[in-house]
Amino acid sequence: MRDGTRVLLIDLLVERSEFGHGGNQEIVRPLADSGSVEVLLVTPQMQSGEAGQRAQDAGEVAITKEDVPHWDDDFDFWAECEVDMSGNQVSFRRIAMPLHGEDALTTGWLGRIAPDAVICSGSRRNVSIWEDWMDCGASLLRSSIAMGIPTLGICFGHQLLCKALGATVERSESLSNGVWDLDLTEEGGSDELFASRRSGEGGSPLVLFTHRDHVMSVPECCTLLGSTNHNGVTAVRVNDEDGLPLPVWGVQFHPEAAKARIERAFDWGHITREELMAFQQEHDGAGILESFAAVVTTGC
Repeated sequence: MRDGTRVLLIDLLVERSEFGHGGNQEIVRPLADSGSVEVLLVTPQMQSGEAGQRAQDAGEVAITKEDVPHWDDDFDFWAECEVDMSGNQVSFRRIAMPLHGEDALTTGWLGRIAPDAVICSGSRRNVSIWEDWMDCGASLLRSSIAMGIPTLGICFGHQLLCKALGATVERSESLSNGVWDLDLTEEGGSDELFASRRSGEGGSPLVLFTHRDHVMSVPECCTLLGSTNHNGVTAVRVNDEDGLPLPVWGVQFHPEAAKARIERAFDWGHITREELMAFQQEHDGAGILESFAAVVTTGC
């Protein structure tokens, strides 16, 4: 039995350090409060098929620069690093994942990796503009759901999760940047993901958005937990075949967008002043991530 928590993270913002690696640290920070964390990063959007086949054959396979021919060279490749959080060690390691998109094979591979949680980050790509690698990402999320692994899809990850389960995703004419009140449904009001502080009007959570794609329908196997006045399908929870809730959520907003990360992103020229001003209001993302971490670490 291993020590600590193992997370498989579909890492789709590697080219934007503050919202990529920095955002990943914010996502796993609450898990580090309970002990060490091992984060396995996969980058299907940049990876070769040959590396994917090695992963399918052998399970956990470390990835090298040669295995990611589509890597953005403006961002230095690194294979692993360690960060201290809350006095505990958090290691990040890049591994290969299968790219075939076949659920049965993906489930077998995921069983060998044996993560305690699966998380899909946001991305500069768009589910509404489908790319081949998204098939394997969708397959990974369906496999995680089928295995009952605690799973969280964030922004693009939310859209990919819903698309993988049969929803439609459409592209808006304009980008939505800002902090909105999340209007919870009856089910959302009692859901453990939103059990933390709610600082919005009427006791609703305040959440931060930056997106252009929108999930337009709730998958049949999901329950709508919340919406905003600009986005109808903002938070969902996946149910099993009997209609009972699984520890699987999709959220259109960015709970990992800590204010310090946003300010550094502006200082480094990754976002505009207009975006900076849209993101100034404090939001409840950190508490939502803490609630997800509690599900992962306690199994509740």
